[in-house]
Amino acid sequence: MTKGKKKETLADLIPDADLRDRMVEHLYSKKPLLSEGGVFSELLQSMVNKMLDGEATDFLDEERASGQENKRNGYTPKQLLSAAGPLSIRTPRDRNGDFEPDLVEKGQRELSSGVDEQIIALYAQGNSVEDVRRLLGRLYGLSVSAGKISAITDKVLPEIQSWRTRRLRSMYAIIYLDAVHFKVRYEGQYTSRAFYTVYGIDAEGQRDLLGLYINENEGASRWGLVLEDLKDRGVEDVLVFCTDDLAGFSEAISEVYPLAIIQKCIVHKVRSSTRFVDDKDSKSIRKDLRTVYTAPSREAARTALEAFAVTWGGKYSRLVDSWETDWEELMAFMDYPKDLRRMIYTTNPVEALHRIIRKLIKGKAAWVSDTALIKQIYLCLMHNEKSWKRNANGWKSIQRDLIQKYGERYSKHLVEK
Repeated sequence: MTKGKKKETLADLIPDADLRDRMVEHLYSKKPLLSEGGVFSELLQSMVNKMLDGEATDFLDEERASGQENKRNGYTPKQLLSAAGPLSIRTPRDRNGDFEPDLVEKGQRELSSGVDEQIIALYAQGNSVEDVRRLLGRLYGLSVSAGKISAITDKVLPEIQSWRTRRLRSMYAIIYLDAVHFKVRYEGQYTSRAFYTVYGIDAEGQRDLLGLYINENEGASRWGLVLEDLKDRGVEDVLVFCTDDLAGFSEAISEVYPLAIIQKCIVHKVRSSTRFVDDKDSKSIRKDLRTVYTAPSREAARTALEAFAVTWGGKYSRLVDSWETDWEELMAFMDYPKDLRRMIYTTNPVEALHRIIRKLIKGKAAWVSDTALIKQIYLCLMHNEKSWKRNANGWKSIQRDLIQKYGERYSKHLVEK
């Protein structure tokens, strides 16, 4: 009968009696396993130093075997960040200065432990740098400086630049344009900055975020530069732009994409139209305006607007005039089938995207720079892609309508399957 293998005891695994006792005590204390100054941090530190010593021994043995005269020359102390807390390591030196360890390379300041990924993930959930510091301390017992956290999150800046300059599809069926405002430190004081969002649906019905831009305010001329950037990145044609009621917006769009249809957001228009309406009239006016934009056709909508003018034109003549002025761009959606009308009569899709951003970074009052703002919003959006990057509902039916209306202008951009 073959004797079974001797069972290893805790003493066999951890010969140091003092360390062994402290590890047992730590386990039974129910304290976090990985925490700064904890016994497991000490064990990891000891293991790293022993492994570095082993690497140095192997290196010098190979040197001597090849006839080289070389030997140890003390140690270089270094602090190393890890998931178990900071580690005080000692990197062995050799007389010739040729030894380069594999475990902890020269210039390396973190033991591969996923700490960077944890920091970026926490930052992407809308936490400030100070929030990340506090959470790392509470969850992992790590003490990481604000500068270190900023440096780690800055690693995504080349990725952001690559994403912002990437080539786009040659045609988009619908593009929604809107801006949202945030507080940013600019030239020594906190000021409101306009965050421009371009959200599109391509020929295949895939929703995607095409660009993010920041400027001191929202204006038609700035939007013109955004549209020029889209063109430079490969967008040759757009069927429909959905916008708010910003002055000069339509002219800026037509200058870059003269064939595009411009649909002004009905929701924005109703909101701006009733801004100065008496409270006692507001509900009735909204109800009567609804009969205009829910009419089954342009002709029916025109009749509804004329009826609205009879009822309210005396008291609110400017309101009626504003609808008359913007009529073509307000009613553009009437020229499309019902399924597509629902997608273009409002900029709600891009506003929903803005709500996602605000939800993710709720409680954040201001950012120290434009770069900090765009870095956090980019990370938030990329970590929550499923909430906005998806196929448009019922797109097959809409595709048939677009082929019938636009012919080859649309169909030549479809991907062959």
